[in-house]
Amino acid sequence: MSQIIAVLNFEEGYVDAPYLDTLGFPTVAGGIRIGPKGASLNNYAFRVPRRVGDVWKQCILENKIQEMQSRELLRNALAKCNDARTDVLLSMAYQLGVDGVMQFKNMLSAIVAEKFDEAADAMMNSLWARQTPGRARRHAEMMRSGTYAVYRGLL
Repeated sequence: MSQIIAVLNFEEGYVDAPYLDTLGFPTVAGGIRIGPKGASLNNYAFRVPRRVGDVWKQCILENKIQEMQSRELLRNALAKCNDARTDVLLSMAYQLGVDGVMQFKNMLSAIVAEKFDEAADAMMNSLWARQTPGRARRHAEMMRSGTYAVYRGLL
């Protein structure tokens, strides 16, 4: 059973009030951008309860899944993934966008070939892994194992 919302809430953190993300975008509810870079937080006077944020994320993910299914290589990779591995690709799409995930051609090709160790190695050999090393290590371990064991006690 997918645990993508719990994974995203861990990886993105959850703050019910608007905040500026690391790039300066107004953001809320665990990584959901709500305005242009540099916009004042004074423009956003609301809170997003956790349940609402989780539903919002699920809606975003449904759109990502549709977009991912429209890309042949991603569709073929998803067909080889169990829930944990699918959640890795969804988390990456949430963070990087579908176009960003498409840049991981070696990873996606390895997944299609069911060479999950190679896929994990390709993930770790990337700018993304250097920029978000903890998340990348956890996701690579999920890709290798096909389980959520790396998140035991964290979700």
